[in-house]
Amino acid sequence: MSLSEAVLSIPALMIAVILHEVAHGWVAYRMGDPTAKLAGRLTLNPIPHIDPVGTIILPAMFIVLNSPIIFGWAKPVPINPLNFRDLRTGTFFTSIAGVVMNLSLAVGFGLAYRLLYAVSESVDPFVTKSIIYPLLIFSAKSVLINLILALFNIIPIPPLDGSKALMSFLSFKYWEMFYKYEIYGFFVITILLFTGVLGRIIYPPLVFLYHLILGGA
Repeated sequence: MSLSEAVLSIPALMIAVILHEVAHGWVAYRMGDPTAKLAGRLTLNPIPHIDPVGTIILPAMFIVLNSPIIFGWAKPVPINPLNFRDLRTGTFFTSIAGVVMNLSLAVGFGLAYRLLYAVSESVDPFVTKSIIYPLLIFSAKSVLINLILALFNIIPIPPLDGSKALMSFLSFKYWEMFYKYEIYGFFVITILLFTGVLGRIIYPPLVFLYHLILGGA
């Protein structure tokens, strides 16, 4: 990854992870839980959402290691499911809100990429090189980062969003088990990540969706 790509990837990542968390909080609020709103987390101001490790240190490590991708997360919004008007429905829609947001952002930035690419063929080369080309990189990186976040979070391993969405369909007697073993999910995810299993799970749909959205770019 070039320096210019790394620089453009940072705001793309921050937009993706912050809006992911805001989506969780906003949907929870609509489902009856004001916890995130009362905590001041339904805001686009990045400061309340920044997690020192996930938003700063980890992305910086990816840049230093010249990784082809940058990954990270924002501080999770506080949610109290007991406030939902309907516990099962509120849990499901709040859980998938972040993934839906990331997929929507991927499609939106994909449309922006296609439009910019079409415009680049009919404007002055200087404008293309100085303005449109950086925007093309930013849009492509935004598509990639949002797809990675969506595909990663939909995996049904606690505490990822997919596990809570799955949990909402199960009998309530299994919910306690999900919460009880949630802490061990981090270890499972770490093992899957470092053994490459997670990458092999995510990579095929990631490549397919990336080329589908960008039109074979």
